[in-house]
Amino acid sequence: MFFLKRWNTLRNQILIVYLIVMLLVLITVGILTYKQVSVMLRNNAEEQIKQTVIEASGRFDSLFEQLNMSTKQVSSNTDLQDVLLSELRGELVSFNERQELIRITNRLQANADGIYNLELYNRDFEKVIPLSVETVNDQIDRRWLRQADIAKGSLVWIGEDPNNETFFITVRRVNLMDNYFERGGYLLIRINKNYLQLNDQSSTQENYMVLTDEKNQIITSNFNEENIDEILQVSRNTIEIDRENYMVVKHKSNITNWTVTMLTPVNKLTNGITVLQTVILVSGLVGFFIFFICSYFLSTFITRPIIKLTQTMRKASEGKLTLNPQIITSNEINELNITYNQLAEEMNYLIQMVYEKELIKSKTELKALQAQINPHFLFNTLDAMYWSLEKKEEDELAELVISMSELFRYTITHQNEGEWVFIKDEVAHVERYMKIMQMRFGNKLSCSYNVAPNLTEVRIPKLIIQPLIENAVLHGIGNKATNGTVKLTIKQIAKQDIIQIIIEDDGIGMNAETINRIYNAMNEQKMSTLKGNSMAIVNVQRRLQLYYDPDNVKGLKIQSELSIGTSITFEIPMIKDDK
Repeated sequence: MFFLKRWNTLRNQILIVYLIVMLLVLITVGILTYKQVSVMLRNNAEEQIKQTVIEASGRFDSLFEQLNMSTKQVSSNTDLQDVLLSELRGELVSFNERQELIRITNRLQANADGIYNLELYNRDFEKVIPLSVETVNDQIDRRWLRQADIAKGSLVWIGEDPNNETFFITVRRVNLMDNYFERGGYLLIRINKNYLQLNDQSSTQENYMVLTDEKNQIITSNFNEENIDEILQVSRNTIEIDRENYMVVKHKSNITNWTVTMLTPVNKLTNGITVLQTVILVSGLVGFFIFFICSYFLSTFITRPIIKLTQTMRKASEGKLTLNPQIITSNEINELNITYNQLAEEMNYLIQMVYEKELIKSKTELKALQAQINPHFLFNTLDAMYWSLEKKEEDELAELVISMSELFRYTITHQNEGEWVFIKDEVAHVERYMKIMQMRFGNKLSCSYNVAPNLTEVRIPKLIIQPLIENAVLHGIGNKATNGTVKLTIKQIAKQDIIQIIIEDDGIGMNAETINRIYNAMNEQKMSTLKGNSMAIVNVQRRLQLYYDPDNVKGLKIQSELSIGTSITFEIPMIKDDK
């Protein structure tokens, strides 16, 4: 808790708020920048990959179109058309005519890349060239011929040669142009697989590419994994292969219906993102450090004048408001400083005035209270002397007069010495007073004293005990028909610098209503409406409040029971130094 309280300062709060705001700004900007740039990099990489796939697909379309054009030239050749027309009419085709067709196809093979050989079949599926007795059924399934009929002369892709894995096979129907484009036969073309291999630009060690036909059969690929069928069937944008994620990009040709599938490692696409993360992190740390230094100096600049002003204001506990020196800072704090200085000047003046007034008031009130005690004491003493005149002898009267003169001398002397006396002097005064009272009441009145020896040199206010003794004698024992005793006890509370003074009597006592009335009078400090024992008690209570700190001295405590007696107790701090 002490650590938190020590660091819970305005400067630290401003610094922490600035840093939190800056941290939130840096995090927000960093996240937004990272997301936007990473998405941009990824999209650019995807676009490049898509463009590569489209270019690869266009290259295969171009190769296929070359095959289409070359074979179309053969199928529209005049000599070939005449031979097939003769076959349709049932005319015998000579050997020389067949040889001429072979020369034509050989020239095509020599000039066209990728074509391994050409085979021509008539409409009855019999081979025309090269010369043999084979039929088309020995080469391909009859359904491909039906596909060629449906295509009406377009090149139909069949796929891998079932008799030789090193070739692809295509077929196209030959339409007889001189016979209303009637079906004249079929042209079977074998293509070298190397013709459709991937080029260096589309095939790298990091990228995988697969070319499939419309039946999802592989035409060419640089991917040799066993799960290639899973790759061809995947519909997601990414796939995991050997614990590495790959981005899958596909493109289907509108010309051949072939599909090019390209797999690119995701980490290749995110290479730039890793660099971006590092740049953002380093930039954020540098920005945070710079902002921390600026925030520290700014918070210090803002709070330093306030700290100085606070330190100056704390000196008010010493009893005087000191002025705060002029400081160079913001207008608001300057105005606060000027206002405080003005307030301090006015408060110092008012404090001095109030202090002087309170001091005068306290002295005046003490003198008034003292003046109130003196005539009251004088009246009671003279009254006692009157009742003793008829009963006493001449010597006793002389002794009485001497005792009264000592009482009056103690009462009226030391007017300018602060009215503080030693406990031994106050007790001696009480003893002289009790001696006079015993002359009046005789054996009816007795007294006892229990004063701690170590307290005789302690100073207390003058006449702070005697009025209570007097009150006990006149209103406690004096109204009692039988003998009575007044007891004075002065002792020190154990392990404390506190003196406890107790005045006890076994007189007539007081009821609860009277005690409450006295307490109310002490609280309200009203003596004008009081009489008898109440006035002396209220007078002593008020003087205790004026001589001592009311927070430390609680005042008089009264305990009394009818026909048993009364006890008045109060506690005061021990003062041994001269007042």
